[in-house]
Amino acid sequence: MTTGFRILSDWTRPSQGLLDAFKCIQTAIVSDNMNRLFACDMALRPIHRTGTMCGAALTVRTRPGDNLMVHKALDLARAGDVIVVDAGGDTTNAIIGEIMWSYAKRRGVAGFVIDGAVRDTAVLAAGELPVYARGATHRGPYKDGPGEIGVPISVGGMTVLPGDIILGDEDGVLAIPQVEAEAILALAQVQQAREGAILKSIADGTIDRSWVDQTLTAKGLKL
Repeated sequence: MTTGFRILSDWTRPSQGLLDAFKCIQTAIVSDNMNRLFACDMALRPIHRTGTMCGAALTVRTRPGDNLMVHKALDLARAGDVIVVDAGGDTTNAIIGEIMWSYAKRRGVAGFVIDGAVRDTAVLAAGELPVYARGATHRGPYKDGPGEIGVPISVGGMTVLPGDIILGDEDGVLAIPQVEAEAILALAQVQQAREGAILKSIADGTIDRSWVDQTLTAKGLKL
């Protein structure tokens, strides 16, 4: 194996139970409990119209405009994986289109996150398989390499390690470090319950808003 043109497999995926638990939580709540420091560039937007995404990161680093190693990642992917591609943010050539998207769907892939471009967006938008990308272009990719699979990558300014949990919804994409996932989940579940209680109090008219004036007073504002 040569750095820049290799496939690594010495990494593990999170448990299905952990993935199932994160599927029930919004990215915004999880992000709050990661101190809002791990957001992906919001230029990577959903190409699909509806649906959320949660799965283990199968990471790919490829030369901008080339998808040879993305094809190989599709062959290696397990059901529930999210294929996360560092294509350098270049939007000159599409990294995937309808054919690769259809093959991924057939294999049970949970979604794509591509720091690059896609094409055949009408098909991708109408389907249920989530795709997040930086842009779209009709120009297709090359298939020459080099590239890497199963390595740490950077996507939209967000570091992603193979096996990290990738969460996506209408607000964007978030990578949850696998080594910290259980602790983050516990915090997020507490916040989810707290926000549920707040929404209930709004609905029944019992919400307590005294904290606003208390905070302003503590900051020296005379009310």
